[in-house]
Amino acid sequence: MGDLPYGWRAKIGLIYIASAYSMEVEFYHMAPKGVTTHTTRIALSDQPEHFSIDDLSSLEEDAIRATRLLAQAPLNVIAFGCTSGSFVNGVKYDRQMINRMENIANIPCTTTMTAVMEATKALQVKHIAIATPYSEEVNKLAHRYFTESGLTVTNITGLGIMNDYEISNLDSNTIYRMAINANTDDADALFISCTGLQAVHMIQELEEDLQKPVITSNQATFWHSLRLSGVGTQIKGFGELFYR
Repeated sequence: MGDLPYGWRAKIGLIYIASAYSMEVEFYHMAPKGVTTHTTRIALSDQPEHFSIDDLSSLEEDAIRATRLLAQAPLNVIAFGCTSGSFVNGVKYDRQMINRMENIANIPCTTTMTAVMEATKALQVKHIAIATPYSEEVNKLAHRYFTESGLTVTNITGLGIMNDYEISNLDSNTIYRMAINANTDDADALFISCTGLQAVHMIQELEEDLQKPVITSNQATFWHSLRLSGVGTQIKGFGELFYR
């Protein structure tokens, strides 16, 4: 295969937050042979250490400009990688942004929240527990999105963090405990929200400990991007989702 160009199987375009770094690294870790990721970035806020709901609510136009730029590359799919930025204004807003992206790029596009919803469908999840690093105010908007999508939220917990750098620097023990504490017995799956978290490396252990599927923002976005690209490979070590 040495004579083939990079991304001979699929080239994924990623629009990511400028103040974060975990998502593209985790995409690289999960990538099967022949799949590459190509990233452009947009600002979450003028002050990422104090981002607000208003910041999250106003990312669409920057994401559209980034789509126009990425679309110059020969990509198979483009993903907008921001969980709260794609749920904060509700389901209709999220769908509208994807439609705008696809009209520009002429290839399949997705957002993190749409990818998460597709993951819940693939795993046949009806009741979900949610762990986030966000404030209670942001979590209420996440809860609204899930219920608008027809799911029952059994529990949602947050760490109260509205500092993007702090989210990126959360250690494995904190993320693991956050996930364990959010779970409920009646949840069909656990969702760990935020593309800034470093969480894909613990999915397998969490699934073993909780005895249920675990979805993370980065895992779901990558999985959906692969499926939209026509790549159906089963990837070991990153959760039950990759076998659906």
